Amino acid sequence: MNFSKKTYSLLPRWLIGLDFFGIFEKDPFGNFLIIKRFFIFIMGWFTYYRYTAVNQIEVQGSEHLLDLPDNGVLFLSNHQTYFADVIAFYHIFCAVKWGYKDTISPPFYLFAPRARCYYVAASETMKGGILPRLFSIGGAITVERSWRANGENVQRELDNSAGDKIGKGLGHGWVISFPQGTTKPFAPVRKGTAHLIREHQPIVVPVVINGFRRAFDKKGLRLKKRNTRLSVRFKAPMHFLPDEPVEQMVERITKAIEQEAPGDNHPLY
Repeated sequence: MNFSKKTYSLLPRWLIGLDFFGIFEKDPFGNFLIIKRFFIFIMGWFTYYRYTAVNQIEVQGSEHLLDLPDNGVLFLSNHQTYFADVIAFYHIFCAVKWGYKDTISPPFYLFAPRARCYYVAASETMKGGILPRLFSIGGAITVERSWRANGENVQRELDNSAGDKIGKGLGHGWVISFPQGTTKPFAPVRKGTAHLIREHQPIVVPVVINGFRRAFDKKGLRLKKRNTRLSVRFKAPMHFLPDEPVEQMVERITKAIEQEAPGDNHPLY
């Protein structure tokens, strides 16, 4: 799908061009971007040392991001913590906006962060306290998981609004999704991701992360181990045929984010 860049604002269309600082600009979910930029600025300064001083982050493949359009891009990644992964992505996305390559140092990019970023999160995760609710300001697209709730397997109706909400995010900017829907390693990729790609046809960038599970607790808010090597590796965009079978798409995504079931001698990270 060819996503046209959309601007949402409190101002009438003929005045939008005069809003140079984006004071009245909103996202498709009704949130003011100036508040989001301020939140990313504060959150970025508070977390920067975790990725550069307490631990060391290694970014690879950021050249695949330099020529991407401002919207219509879906990042598919394995998942290790609730929030530390996403915060790292935001640092990298903001750095790339400023022309950095494979680094987030120095953090001058936080003075003009990329605000058109979103991430898919389970609704229950974003309701678990004050901090998760604050993090939702950063661009959470909340969905109801039909297969898991409160750490237990469940069976409930599919959240049919999820695809529409993610589609709105794609129409406005970049969206991060964790297609396994859990921080458990080597969990199966959900078929809903393939249906989402079929419906919206975004540019799909696979990402492989590592080290976050060792460095942070499950929520990604508390430091668990120092001097850990964190890695975020972006791969070249994937291409899917319009009539490609869902099972084949799922298999390719699983391989791209390196979450194929390990053999008996595979070291779990």
